[in-house]
Amino acid sequence: MAKKNRSAPAKGLRGSKVGLALNLGSSALAVIRASKQVRRAKGSHDKLNTADAVAGMLPLITSAALVLRQLRGRHRENGPETA
Repeated sequence: MAKKNRSAPAKGLRGSKVGLALNLGSSALAVIRASKQVRRAKGSHDKLNTADAVAGMLPLITSAALVLRQLRGRHRENGPETA
């Protein structure tokens, strides 16, 4: 008996425009949340906590930049739309 691939719909969504937009939106929300954490850490004047918050923000920014690059690449592949 063959196993069903339960992640097939998620794989299809991953490369789509909708999937990339959802990924970008979630990355943006995570960056906003992390920036609030940085502000709170700065307010408490705890350098170690601030450094931890900034370090946690870097992968989120990188992730958002990668998604933006994918979206731009898709736009370039399709070419400029002329009416």
